[in-house]
Formats: sequence, C-alpha cells, structure tokens
Amino acid sequence: MRWEDVLATRNTRMKASEIRELLKLLDQPDIISFAGGIPDPALFPVAAFQAAMAGALGPGRAETALQYSVSEGYLPLRRWLAAHMAGLGIPCGVDNILITSGSQQALDYLGKLMISPGDTVLVNWPTYMGALGAFNAYEPTYDRLDPRENRGAAEYRAKAAEAGGAVKFAYLSTDFANPTGETVDRPGRERVLDLMDAIGGAVVEDAAYQALRYDSEAIPPILALEVARKGGIEDCRTIYCGSFSKTLAPGLRVGWVCAASPVIGRLVLMKQAADLHSSTLNQMAVAEVAENIFDTHVAGVRAVYKARRDHMLAALSRHMPKGVEWTRPEGGMFVWITLPEGMDGADLLARSLETERVAFVPGRAFFADGSGANTIRLSFSRADEAAIDEGIARLGRLIAAG
Repeated sequence: MRWEDVLATRNTRMKASEIRELLKLLDQPDIISFAGGIPDPALFPVAAFQAAMAGALGPGRAETALQYSVSEGYLPLRRWLAAHMAGLGIPCGVDNILITSGSQQALDYLGKLMISPGDTVLVNWPTYMGALGAFNAYEPTYDRLDPRENRGAAEYRAKAAEAGGAVKFAYLSTDFANPTGETVDRPGRERVLDLMDAIGGAVVEDAAYQALRYDSEAIPPILALEVARKGGIEDCRTIYCGSFSKTLAPGLRVGWVCAASPVIGRLVLMKQAADLHSSTLNQMAVAEVAENIFDTHVAGVRAVYKARRDHMLAALSRHMPKGVEWTRPEGGMFVWITLPEGMDGADLLARSLETERVAFVPGRAFFADGSGANTIRLSFSRADEAAIDEGIARLGRLIAAG
C-alpha cells in the first residue's frame, strides 16, 4: 500500500512537535530539563480531584458522569466559567462558552472554521508552535503580527491577496506568551483590535497563561476591551481560548472557548463531528474543584513559579556570557534566550545533551518562516532551585565555549 497516493495534501504541512519529542527526555534521571512547558505535578490538587471524582461516580451522579452528554459541555462548568469570565471584564452567558479537550483542540477547530487554503493568519514572530501545528493542516500562509508596529490594514490585505486568499484572523497570546514570556501592553492590545476592525478579520486570543501573573497589574484581555467598546459580547470579533491545564491539571484535557454565540454554535457542530463531547467525568471533577479551590490553589501555584522565575533570572545574570540576551517575564513559565549571532540553538541542544546533559527547546520551530535559529526557550516550571543553578551554570559554560 502506497499511503502517499491516498493522503490529503494537508499532510505535507504536519510536522512532529519538537517539544513532544523532548518530553521523552524527562524519563532520563541525569538530564536537567528546561524543555517542557508543563506544570509541576507536585502542585496538582490531587486530594481535591480524588474527592471530586468519587463524588461524580457516587449514587445519583454516576449515570451522568458515564453517559453521553451534550457537545456544548457540562452545564455547571459552563456556568462557573461564565462567572469567571465576568470577573475578567467579559460578561457572558453559558451560550457563549464551549468546553473543549484542552485549548489545543480549540485552536484546531478555529483553524478548520476559518482557514481556506491560501488564506493568511497573522501571528507573532515567534509564536506558539502548537498553534502553527494546529493551523498548518488547513494550508494557510502567515504574515507577521507585531502590536508595536503601525502596518496598515491595506498592506496586510494586499499581501494576503498576493498569496491567493484573505486575512482571516490574528492569533496571539497576550499574557506571558509561549515561547517568549512577553506580555502585550494595553495599547498593543488596542492596536490589534483596531487593525482587525479595519481588516474585517477575527482575533484569536490564547489565554492559557493568564492566571499565572507574578508582577505588575493585570491587563484586561482583548475580549474585555472589545466588550467595553461594543457594549456586549455578541458584537465582538475576539475569540478567547482558556485552559485549566496550567492551573489545575493538564491530563484531564479541559479547556474552553468564549465568544459570540454564532461562533460557539459553529464550533459545537465541529465538536459533534469530531468527538461528540469532552469527557463528562473530567468536566464534573473540574467544575467541583474550580468551584471549591480555584483561587486559593492558583495563588499557591503562582507563589512557587514566581520563586523559580526569580531564581532562573538571577542564575542567568550570574552565568550567561556577554552577547546573550533574555526576556524578563511578568508571569507564565518561560524565559526566551537570544544567543550570539551565528550560534544555532539546535546545534547547541545536540552538544548540550551530549556533554552537559541539559535540555531546552531550540527556537526555530516557533517561527512561521523557520528563522530564529539563534534562539532557545527555557522553562522554569518543573525545575527546583538546585536544578536551575546547576543547569544554567552548565548551559552558560557551553555557550561561552562557542
């Protein structure tokens, strides 16, 4: 059988995730890993989930937990999320919420919903490689989105037309972005809204790390800014993607989309066709845990990650040679390193694994055009202070050696 003869052309755009491959290294005890941007399992609220799961499987509830359910998601969880979104400045109802199998599924659905082959998606340079992976299957072209620039709508539209399509949406993570850890300030968020108003496209706001702020005042989400402009969510072009993966537990795969009800209605049809609905048992457990401990639990998570962030920044200052630059994130899980010009992050990783036994993610995979060879991403979420000290010292030594 020649599978190449029957596969759709979109398969040529699908590539293995470098991060997923690097996660296999976590099983090697002598590796110090700054690679996976994943939560520390020691912080999972295990007892709360044990109680919630037991309750969901108890008398009078097990029939619901183990049965087929509605595609929109478990109603009590959607009610909690509607209240949560209102607390972010986004008043909405349950009809504005869809539960997804993690926010990654939401990105796949949104690519399927809006991208035709040749259409343009605006993304940051660099951007979340999982978003590129989700969108690539639908055969877009990419153009660079920089909230600090003043490129006009006409320029974006003309370039998209040359590529054979239209600008469909701008995708960005506004708070502590993966991979850079950077945050888009309020004027930048307003500029993105203005740009997409002029273009006529949507805004996909990836808020996976929004709850993990350690410094400074919170900035309203783009959707909150647009709701304030337009008086309600139903007239908004912004689609907000949230997740419990970075706050409660990633393995349960519970995320959500908050948007105008016509968008949610179309996404529900995709959910029906794809997997019918996300796990009801998992949704019931997340609903109970979120209702009971979300704020206090997330406050504890923030305290731990803030200390690790601070420790990594201090270690970088001590051990990195001249010519190396890095971001100073106000939250999230990542520090973005720019290496001296001419140094390749992928080559550095190969040498690091062989000699220093330190893992990280080379930066090129985060760029839609394959640039950014002299960048790498470090995650501090799973490393304790001793591992950070030793790992950054080893990495600094390797970079200094050239």
